[in-house]
Amino acid sequence: MPLDGSKITNNQRIVGALPTIKYAIDNGAKAVILMSHLGRPDGKANSKYSLKPVVPELEKLLDRKVIFTDDCVGKEVEETVNKASDGQVILLENLRFHAEEEGSSKDAEGKKVKADKEKVEEFRKGLTALGDVYISTPRPLAPIQGETQTQPYADFFV
Repeated sequence: MPLDGSKITNNQRIVGALPTIKYAIDNGAKAVILMSHLGRPDGKANSKYSLKPVVPELEKLLDRKVIFTDDCVGKEVEETVNKASDGQVILLENLRFHAEEEGSSKDAEGKKVKADKEKVEEFRKGLTALGDVYISTPRPLAPIQGETQTQPYADFFV
């Protein structure tokens, strides 16, 4: 999704996901948890790659409030998700702020560092704990589609 600072310059990917989001809401989802990645922040939080600018666009297009979490895994995220009801839409922060999302990151010298296997597994479990059904648009996210995926999986793209 192209950004110019904190302004979305092309919302095509968001618009493309709307039918799936609306389908889940219209068919009784307790909550719709949106997860994505943006840019190459090398496994570290970087405001340049935050998904927070997506919130106002989603709220406008869905005509409903969207909750944003400052991380994508952890106790606070789980609490936010567990409190949700009535099709609440929750957008998680950029998955790539964790080296475990891609399986590697770069150190201070710019050298590639492989993510610890146990931390990758913990990251996957943290994400999969947030939902009962995983729906991918347009392609599966690696952290979810790993060896640990136990949720039913659906893909709305042909």
